Amino acid sequence: MTGITKKIIYFISIILFLGIIIYIMINFFLAPKIILFQNKNNTINYKSVYKEPGFKAIYKGNNVTKDVVITGKVNSKKLGNYKIKYKIKEGYFTKEVTRVVKVRDIEKPTIVLENEDSNIYVCPDKKYKNEKVVAFDNYDGNITKNVKITLRKNTVTYAVTDQSGNYTIITKKIYYKDNEKPNLKLHGDNYINLYLNDKYEELGYEALDDCDGNITKNVIIDGTVDTTKTGKYELVYHVTDSSNNKAEIKRVVNVIKKNQNGTIYLTFDDGPRTGVTNIILDILKEEGVKATFFVTNNGPDELIKREYDEGHTVALHTASHNYAYIYASSENYFNDLETVHQRVLRITGYDSRIIRFPGGSSNTISKRYQLGIMSYLTKEVLNRSYRYYDWNINSGDAGETDEKEGVYQNVIEHLSLDKVNVILMHDIKPHTRDALKDIIEYGKKHGYIFDKIQNDTEMVTQRVNN
Repeated sequence: MTGITKKIIYFISIILFLGIIIYIMINFFLAPKIILFQNKNNTINYKSVYKEPGFKAIYKGNNVTKDVVITGKVNSKKLGNYKIKYKIKEGYFTKEVTRVVKVRDIEKPTIVLENEDSNIYVCPDKKYKNEKVVAFDNYDGNITKNVKITLRKNTVTYAVTDQSGNYTIITKKIYYKDNEKPNLKLHGDNYINLYLNDKYEELGYEALDDCDGNITKNVIIDGTVDTTKTGKYELVYHVTDSSNNKAEIKRVVNVIKKNQNGTIYLTFDDGPRTGVTNIILDILKEEGVKATFFVTNNGPDELIKREYDEGHTVALHTASHNYAYIYASSENYFNDLETVHQRVLRITGYDSRIIRFPGGSSNTISKRYQLGIMSYLTKEVLNRSYRYYDWNINSGDAGETDEKEGVYQNVIEHLSLDKVNVILMHDIKPHTRDALKDIIEYGKKHGYIFDKIQNDTEMVTQRVNN
């Protein structure tokens, strides 16, 4: 190779080198740039939603992100690597970058055990039995068969691995100790009504223990029932297993008077209301008659206080009278009842336990909000030491009539000396107020007696329709 040839080669090399430098500089300073947010390589979980992390494009100092064209899709329902390409062309320059999205199974399997507690108690003389276990994986599905159970003296371990290597382990401590109280159940109802001088017969009970078995013979009953006196009698049933775990349950026996035929119970709902209730109280005082007021959270406190001070029964109706709320759930019902209960207690100091359901126990409007709720509530209120009363004579003052004469006729036409007469009225209706004196005078003239509902009054109820 001659010297001239060497010089030519050297010269060409210099030119190529400078060309490369110039190309790099042009691309660096003049070509558009695409900047990917986060990493170029992303990993997402199988079946998760891929969200574009974002990007930015700059050309000659200007934001040209809107000019970027994106191609490629991520199918998160299929494992694999997916390329997302970002391309932009500005002037004579084209720029393209690639993001790789890896779809992987990176989620641990789930182990579901029969007992959620972290500690296990086993009867002292028994061996631990493996719990029912189910294992699921987001990719593999049901992998229960892969669960490995390792039992040591005081621990048990449930472990499972999916085919992607994700691993889950649950370890529980085992205590060889009876830590569960016996299951004590009563035969028959927890709340029983008996008439005065009836005979009380024990309905029975059963006690089963997880370690000791049937221990019914160990049950002790505290309390007695005296049916010669009206009142509530509480029987408390106790049982203790060999590990000193105790269980207790109660039965309430309510001894009541049998209602006397020819009795009229004047009952008023939805009050009090100034201009009506106060005049009704004046009439009752003048006639020497006691009545029962099923009150709400409406009206002035002083009228409720007057009802109580003048010897009437202040009973509970509802705080809100909002059917949609009250009958949406049993929790709502008892919250509403407790609100009016606390109002009466605050005003009078009297723990009223006599109630009337909004719409009565036979109402069907409750079906709109929860099927079967009245069947539950009519039993549960008794378990909570309330007594509920419906009616067997409707004055019609809540809609059937708005005349004094109409209320009067609706009442007297249905009175009978051969039954107990519980009359539904509302002390928020002026026509009821105006008819009351005539109703009382009719009752007295025709041999009826008047009384108020008390805790030992026999319940008058209707057929539950929900």
